[in-house]
Amino acid sequence: MSETIEIRSGSTRAAIALHGAEPVSWQVEGNEYLWSGDPAHWNRHAPWLFPVVGASAGGEVFVAGRRHPMPQHGFARDSRFTVVEQAPDRVRLRLTETPETLTRFPFRFRLDIAARVEAGRLAFACEVANTDTAPLPYALGFHPAFPWPFAGGERRAGGGYAVRFAQAERPAAPEVGPGGLLLRTERSVPLDGDTLPLDPALFTEALVFLNAQSRSLRFTAPSGAAIRLEAEDFPHLAVWTKPTAPFLSLECWTGHADWAEFSGDLAERDSQRLLAPGTSARHGVVLAFEAA
Repeated sequence: MSETIEIRSGSTRAAIALHGAEPVSWQVEGNEYLWSGDPAHWNRHAPWLFPVVGASAGGEVFVAGRRHPMPQHGFARDSRFTVVEQAPDRVRLRLTETPETLTRFPFRFRLDIAARVEAGRLAFACEVANTDTAPLPYALGFHPAFPWPFAGGERRAGGGYAVRFAQAERPAAPEVGPGGLLLRTERSVPLDGDTLPLDPALFTEALVFLNAQSRSLRFTAPSGAAIRLEAEDFPHLAVWTKPTAPFLSLECWTGHADWAEFSGDLAERDSQRLLAPGTSARHGVVLAFEAA
């Protein structure tokens, strides 16, 4: 287990790993609501994705005509952050460029992830800063997973679990091609307005809702309990699991995987944001447990 920082407020507590600034535990009233990270299914809990989200064509990106290796979802989730502020109920962690990151992403940057707990909630304030002299092309994402089931019922079609979006969404998602690249073709999604009844068989690939109308979504149990994710300045949402894995991931992204036909510079990647030198951008995520 990597080194972690524990934060708490009343009966709500969380543990944040320095490895990836990843929350590895979130407990409310003694109950755990983050996925365990069981490597038999998926060895992560709730990784942060930076400086890209999703797959890059050929496992690399182009910057000024040069190739740079880029793993899926970037390198932040596998980097060690440092503690810059800490209190009993909060911690701020920071990642900056290193000789290793510069081989993959030739830019100087600062990524701060600040976590805070309060009654039933785990909130994150994220800041991306461009400390370089050229525009910074970046994407940021959050990929938390939760036990399924988490409040009774069963993990099966008709088991009473659902994802409920804040607003009705298009009942379609891009198909995902070889290597995790997005295709221009779509698959239908059995959305009933704002509600997606959950069935493990749906998840041969992630369900990606590009430019979603909703800024929040709820993973609801048949008991009426729910885990809510609220996203600030994350326009894309996704829902993912593996057909036989006992978890569900609710994701929010500023960017997404390459389209299968893309071959341009990283700065031209669809939805990659450009941050001017000396400026910063802020994003926020809140996880909240709602009792039945």
